[in-house]
Amino acid sequence: MIARRKWLCAVALVAAAGILASASAPAGEKPDAGAEAKPKPTLGAKPPEGAVVLLAFEPGKKPTFEHWDHEWDASPEGYVTVSKGDLRTRKEFGSMRLHVEFCIPEMPGKTGQAKGNSGVYIMDRYEIQVLDSYGLEPGAGDCGAVYRAIPPKVNACLPPGQWQSYDIEWHAPKVDAEGKKTASARITVVQNGVTVQDNVEISGPTGAAKNKPEVAKAILRLQDHGNPVRFRNAWLVPLEE
Repeated sequence: MIARRKWLCAVALVAAAGILASASAPAGEKPDAGAEAKPKPTLGAKPPEGAVVLLAFEPGKKPTFEHWDHEWDASPEGYVTVSKGDLRTRKEFGSMRLHVEFCIPEMPGKTGQAKGNSGVYIMDRYEIQVLDSYGLEPGAGDCGAVYRAIPPKVNACLPPGQWQSYDIEWHAPKVDAEGKKTASARITVVQNGVTVQDNVEISGPTGAAKNKPEVAKAILRLQDHGNPVRFRNAWLVPLEE
């Protein structure tokens, strides 16, 4: 619990730094209203010592895919674009702290689940939704939701075309030697410096994965929902529990 509080405090301190930085914009430069209200505090966050770097972010260099089962389209600007099916890690993970950045495309002719849809699947079973939900009253299908299970506390989304961040603390379900679950998973999600899921309990797998058995470790998956969502700077730190 103390470690979790320290982590949340660190995110909050970086958020405050982002707000101060935005306040010092050059005179005459019109700030973005959405960015002022919901700063992007952890964009470009460096992976700490011991982190598993899933998508290294280095402008001018394409990310590599040694931790993944195949490749998506990679840009020399340091990001990858959804393509060629879901992207799955080769290794399985349990409890973790995960940082990932994403950019939702502008899709003015689309609405609802057809507008910038992707997702971060923790342990291949629990989806944190990625979607263009900017300006909407958030529901269980919107960005920041535990998909079809728990809506975000607030809408922390930036407009499409801007980079956003998820900082996720994940505590895997407890499973005994016979494969029976003894404790449910819990998750905290900080989106763009705003806590949208606060140590909530997840009763079971979500969305399309709802019929999968719960386990102590599984792969991480980035969803291909047919929309050209971009991802970059993805890394995780396993938690010992």
